[in-house]
Amino acid sequence: MSRISFSLSVSLDELEDYEDSDSDYEATIKTTKRRKRAVPGPQPPKRPRRKSALRVTSSPHNSPIPAPVDPSLQQQQNSHGSSRQVSPRRSRGVNERNPGISAEDIYNAVCSGKSAMVTVVDEWLDSYKRSREVGLLVLINFIVRSCGCKGVVSREMLDSMQNAEIISSLTKEFNEDSVNYPLCTPGPTLKRFKAGLCEFAAVLVRSCRNSLIYDEYLFPSLLALLTGLSDSQVRAFRHTSTLLAMKLMTGLVEVAVIVSVQLQTTQRQHNMEHSKSSEDRASDRLEELEATLSELQEKREELSSMMNATFRGVFVHRYRDRLTDIRVLCIEDLGLWIKIDPEDFLNDGCLKYVGWTLHDKQSPVRLQCVRALQGLYKEKEFIGRLELFTSRFKERMLSMALDKDSDVAVDVVNLLLLIHQRSEEGLREEECSHIYPLVYASHRGLASAAGAFLYNKLKGLISSDKQENERSDKAAFLQILISFYTQSEFHEHGAYLVDSLWAVAGSELRDWETMTTFLLKEAGLTDKEEGALIELMMCAVRQAAQSTSPVGRAQGKKHQSMKDKKIQEQDRRRITTHFIPLLPQLLTKFSADAGKVSRLLKAPLYFNLEMYNSAQWLERHLDLLLSLVCGIVTKHTDATVLEACTHLVCALCSDTYTFSSRAHLAFSQLMDGLTECFNMYLSDLLQGSADDNDMYSAATALKRIAALCGAKDPTGWKLFDPCVELLKSRLESGELDKELMVSALKCAAFHLMWAKVNAVNFKPAESELARLRREVRSFCKVCQTCLSVNQAAVREQAFELLCDLLMLYSKSSVRSEPALQSLVHLPSDLLRSEMAAFLLDYVFTDSEDHELNVEGEEERKIALLQRKRNQLGGYCKLVIYGVLDLSAATDVFKHYSKYFKDFGDIIKETMSRSKLINPVLSAKTVCLSLQQLFSEMLTEEHSRRDLNEIRDLGKRLAMSFGIDLHRVRKPLVALHMDGIRFAFRDPEEGEEPLRNVAFLEILSEFSFKLLQQDRAQMAALLKSECPSAAISWPPVRMYQHSLETRLTSRPREQEEGGGAASSHETPAAKRKRTTAQGSVSSATRGSWLESSSLHSSLPTPALTSTVQRQPPKPVASSKPTAESDISSGLNELESEDEFSSGPQMRKVKPSKRRLLHSTITSLDQQDLNSNLTLLSLIEDEEAEEEEDEIENYDSDLEPGYTLPSTRHNSATLMDELFD
Repeated sequence: MSRISFSLSVSLDELEDYEDSDSDYEATIKTTKRRKRAVPGPQPPKRPRRKSALRVTSSPHNSPIPAPVDPSLQQQQNSHGSSRQVSPRRSRGVNERNPGISAEDIYNAVCSGKSAMVTVVDEWLDSYKRSREVGLLVLINFIVRSCGCKGVVSREMLDSMQNAEIISSLTKEFNEDSVNYPLCTPGPTLKRFKAGLCEFAAVLVRSCRNSLIYDEYLFPSLLALLTGLSDSQVRAFRHTSTLLAMKLMTGLVEVAVIVSVQLQTTQRQHNMEHSKSSEDRASDRLEELEATLSELQEKREELSSMMNATFRGVFVHRYRDRLTDIRVLCIEDLGLWIKIDPEDFLNDGCLKYVGWTLHDKQSPVRLQCVRALQGLYKEKEFIGRLELFTSRFKERMLSMALDKDSDVAVDVVNLLLLIHQRSEEGLREEECSHIYPLVYASHRGLASAAGAFLYNKLKGLISSDKQENERSDKAAFLQILISFYTQSEFHEHGAYLVDSLWAVAGSELRDWETMTTFLLKEAGLTDKEEGALIELMMCAVRQAAQSTSPVGRAQGKKHQSMKDKKIQEQDRRRITTHFIPLLPQLLTKFSADAGKVSRLLKAPLYFNLEMYNSAQWLERHLDLLLSLVCGIVTKHTDATVLEACTHLVCALCSDTYTFSSRAHLAFSQLMDGLTECFNMYLSDLLQGSADDNDMYSAATALKRIAALCGAKDPTGWKLFDPCVELLKSRLESGELDKELMVSALKCAAFHLMWAKVNAVNFKPAESELARLRREVRSFCKVCQTCLSVNQAAVREQAFELLCDLLMLYSKSSVRSEPALQSLVHLPSDLLRSEMAAFLLDYVFTDSEDHELNVEGEEERKIALLQRKRNQLGGYCKLVIYGVLDLSAATDVFKHYSKYFKDFGDIIKETMSRSKLINPVLSAKTVCLSLQQLFSEMLTEEHSRRDLNEIRDLGKRLAMSFGIDLHRVRKPLVALHMDGIRFAFRDPEEGEEPLRNVAFLEILSEFSFKLLQQDRAQMAALLKSECPSAAISWPPVRMYQHSLETRLTSRPREQEEGGGAASSHETPAAKRKRTTAQGSVSSATRGSWLESSSLHSSLPTPALTSTVQRQPPKPVASSKPTAESDISSGLNELESEDEFSSGPQMRKVKPSKRRLLHSTITSLDQQDLNSNLTLLSLIEDEEAEEEEDEIENYDSDLEPGYTLPSTRHNSATLMDELFD
């Protein structure tokens, strides 16, 4: 006999016929139950079921009007009674006559997580075997208790009432003190309770799989109740019942697989026995096998009936529920069902739900879909049956690699790797090209996943070309990686590529031998490939030696284990041993290429430099390295090369190494040669007789000296006086050679910096300090003159050096050195004004930005902005550390709003630090900056727009004072007093009187920060300062109103509404939205209540409705809030053409519930109170607009495949889907 197939894809016509049929699921169960109760004695053998799938409706309580049933059945039901009521007693009173485990006992065991769930279920089974009605009642009350409901289902209710009536009564009794219920309680309790509830459901099915599953009472009744609860508008009922139903369904699927295996085995044995000849055939054995086969088929039918009921009654409606958690658990269990029982579930009818929910707006649902698909694609035998799904939803999965939720994107990339590895066709190269750029993503998890994908793809190319390629796999991998890197558009981000591949390709990237072999070959790589390999090699060296991530990828402070430290030390030793003899060869070969040599010079920074002393032959390599570095310095003038040489000189000259004396000697000789070269041309430069070649030679020598001064003390070469004299002569003559003057400024500044360090370390004589003090003053004068020259590079360099030197020679720098007090140099008033003017003219300006507003100048714009930020940061440090008065910050604060995008973080930090130094003076500085802007506005053409801009700045500055009003009380009072006096100050000669009164409009932006007693003080000051003629002017009245207004109107509103709220027995809980979308204003909520004629202050708790509701039905006066089938309006597609016939995802249109005014007003007071309680539990649709959880997605709408970015392109379709 062929196996009965469990098909979940029923045609639309069959579904409609089935829903309209007279035999619904609940009636069948009731009839079966009562028939068994009416027949005493042993039960008759079970009969095979006919059309088991048609015995269940999608919702057993989809209408307040009961479906017609057979009159005989109706008579039986009436003989047993038909009224159920909610008992106010706790569930422990249910079993007083039949002692046993109670619902409260099961609930406590599930919550604690410490009880053995098998023992709990066994105790309940003992109770159920004594009386199945009492046992079922305990289980039902446990479910109700798990929902957080305080109501209890009594025995009378169970015998007489329908499930819809029970749920309606429980809803009215749902007077919870908190918006939380057990499944949404924050903290570890939630995880423990959910795990316990899932374990209870699983153990219950396992314990009943051989007997009670098939008694046609327990599980049908339980699933019918859970199906009803899952359609409730009360979130707690819907969430908890859906979780239990899904876990019970998972257990039933596991049992069904076992039964199917037994059925196949028995069928095979029966066929073998039946195929024997009549002489060899054992009739008793054959009859026994036929009986077993019949019993297994009946069990399979029974399981199919219950699974069909659960799938269509719960899953089909709840996989698109409004609550994200419900959608997540539905998809999670669907993935398990498909994996456990692929024969029944691995079909288009089930896979379509996973594909559709890939478009869900909430990232947890998308993440669960992707993880469910990962479990399916890992099974090789599933790949063939997933081909149609893959072809239909591959484009969607590719686009999700750019999901705005990084966790989703990571799992999507891993899923695409599985598809590429397991499927026959894999991914085309153009499809893979959408994943490759993700190796440069800032999120490290996503970059690593993309790195694994890239590595797998590159290794696949190696295996396909292995016969033609004689190189090793590592060498071939490096060659392909170089080609990928050179062909990508991110050549400068080699560190990110290496970091992405480090976890999977660590051995290849640590293959220093192969890398250096490629580089030292005469005819191997092209120039571009050599540059790429050197960059990747140095990035890999840095990654191995330091184990640090590139900028932007560090994920907090990661504690390095002892194993990682050991591996890092081994890598560092291998790097040192390998590169010490080969680095001179590499530097010799690429010494003429600035880009390549600047990268190679970084290698010794990652060496274990002490190894140079471990053997004599290594010392020879040190000498060779020193000579090569000196040669590179004399050969190059590129800033990056000289900077790399400076870092290397600093490392080699460190006193921690015994060979540092040799390095000092080598670089001292280099400095001697460079100084001699500079002095050779100095006299001609001072006299003005030097030609262009002489000037170039002197400038390059001075530039190299300036670079080395960053690592080596230049005071011994006496370069300060020549440089200052050169600067003065150039400024006097007006011949401003950029390279020469910038280098001279750097050399002179480094001389002063090293001199200060030597003064701190060696305590020089007073004459030396006096000379140093004179040098500082003379250099500051030179720099002050340079601030006004037309050469931008000279001007900017002078400003930056001034900021550094004024900090170095400030009072705070010698506070711990009393002997060096004479070195303190404070800027003159003229210098302060010059520096402030520099900020206004060259930092807070857009003139240079407009010049760079052409295509291809993005890098120059970034460099210019970075330079401006450095200059502003240097100036702000002078203010914070007391070199400049706090009032100098007005030139910075006044630009807080206009340049917030570029400098907002620096200005905000400056304001915060100034408040710590002197809060009152800081507040006065803020007021002064506003006064200056106001005065500038008056001198120019007065306009309301300018005044509004200053008010916006005042509003932003007011927010910087924080929320602790008591702490900022004195500063704010001082600010207001200064502002009032400024508004009414006496006019100067030639000024009109009271011209500053409009400043009170700006000052009013700070009034909300004042305490109540200070407001009265400011009002009195205003009255005393303001002339009587101006008391009625609009700015004065505005400021008075700002002082009279309370801090906020919310407390007063709460006081006014407190009486109404307190009249209700349930305290008003502050409502917290559970979804990001769909919130509406309180005004909308109020209009809904007015239209419903329900004038009440009752709060609406956080209980969400489902995605779709039926249109409202006529509301009877006794049941104005009758439940309706929430999701039955969404028709299922035919399974035979699931993925190809038009757009599959329907727009779910929300329907509005309209409460009839006449019906509400006709209710008596008791009904009104009960319905108000029910209304507080069933979420208002007008208060929370319905959002479309599943959007239309039809790839045919786009002419070609594009990969939309949900991170950056807000106008794309994906951005709307992931909103």
